[in-house]
Amino acid sequence: MRQQLSFWGDWTRNKAGEPASVIRRTGDDIELVELRWGLKPRCPEDRPAINIRSEGRHFPSHRCLVPASEFFFSTGSGAQRTRWKFSLADGDSFYFAGIWRPASEDWPESYAVLTIAANPDVAPYSGRQMVVMRREDRMDWLDPTRPEEELLRPLPAGSFRVQRER
Repeated sequence: MRQQLSFWGDWTRNKAGEPASVIRRTGDDIELVELRWGLKPRCPEDRPAINIRSEGRHFPSHRCLVPASEFFFSTGSGAQRTRWKFSLADGDSFYFAGIWRPASEDWPESYAVLTIAANPDVAPYSGRQMVVMRREDRMDWLDPTRPEEELLRPLPAGSFRVQRER
């Protein structure tokens, strides 16, 4: 899978503030662009918003997809810290649902990933997770006429393979 995604870069190794490949709709076209990960904070002393809670919010425009093959969560701390890798159980790649914002005078075009309550596979490691869109559902997120409540849902139990990294 990673070979297939190399065209887009390796999102799973990106850090906040770094550019990543993002898919978005512009009019009737779909384009692949590089955007900075992290929306401009409201206060200069705050960190950029890399994740946005999706519950109760509407995103009628500026929807985007971030190609990925895995994501990580850590549990514990210090010597007891364990890193967990999550990928789709069927080995397929997927997309994170996100939103993007145009550039301003002092901030480049950027994006954030939407989050939801964790599905049963992720819940033992984190109470929240990024919204994962399967390949067959990805274009639905880019359709602004599709309601958020139909799309921003956790995948069913058994959807993720969980592996201990360290």
